[in-house]
Amino acid sequence: MKTSHRWLLVASCALAMLVVACQTVPLTGRHQLVLITPEEELSLGEEAYKKTLKESKLSGDQSATAMVRRVGERIAKAANRPDYKWEFNLVENKTPNAFCLPGGKVVVYTGILPFTKDETGLAVVMGHEVAHALARHGAERMSTGMLTEIAGQTAGMIFGGENPETAKAVEQAFGIGSSVGVMLPFSRHQESEADKIGLLLMAQAGYDPRPATEFWKRMSQGKNGAPPEFLSTHPSDETRIKQIEGWMPDAVKIYQAAAR
Repeated sequence: MKTSHRWLLVASCALAMLVVACQTVPLTGRHQLVLITPEEELSLGEEAYKKTLKESKLSGDQSATAMVRRVGERIAKAANRPDYKWEFNLVENKTPNAFCLPGGKVVVYTGILPFTKDETGLAVVMGHEVAHALARHGAERMSTGMLTEIAGQTAGMIFGGENPETAKAVEQAFGIGSSVGVMLPFSRHQESEADKIGLLLMAQAGYDPRPATEFWKRMSQGKNGAPPEFLSTHPSDETRIKQIEGWMPDAVKIYQAAAR
């Protein structure tokens, strides 16, 4: 097949995927591209969750584990996804981290508890992580990677001809460009979106959202050598807190309505 014909075939396939896979993020209304079906995403999440539990040690702290599950159940109720098979586990790990896999599988590391301090702080974290799953950010990132690979191969066909070394050089150049120009800013946008959705979730779950800014300040003080924002997958601490403060009035209204 001629190079021009192959380029047209790849471009046509990519365009077809773009048309079919455009979706909308709940609560924000942002349009996103997801090439992975919900069934595939849930399967990947289940596999990753089983692997995580197999390789991790569950916390023996019954009180802390109960708190994680108590907060998780309230956040899950606010998320209103009865199709998710929610699970919440606390794992012994000094890293201050937590994550929610597709289908509602939430893992919290003990290392983040000194930063959360109480249930409200934990609700900030779990709301944020659940928001990633609700917005299908993992599937979106994978989809972007798939398109990046297609685009790189297409560029190789156009500029590299049949020379594999030239094609490889083009793909490497495209990768560098995507790292700064596409992939990292895209991930920062997802983090900000999770901040917003998570804030609204914790408010709907009956947790006062106003302490969220204090939690992120504590996290900021615990970091060492953070990279510049334009080379980071997360918003800078100043940007994050400013954004959260901007969303706070709506979150407080939701909290007050939920309290009533």
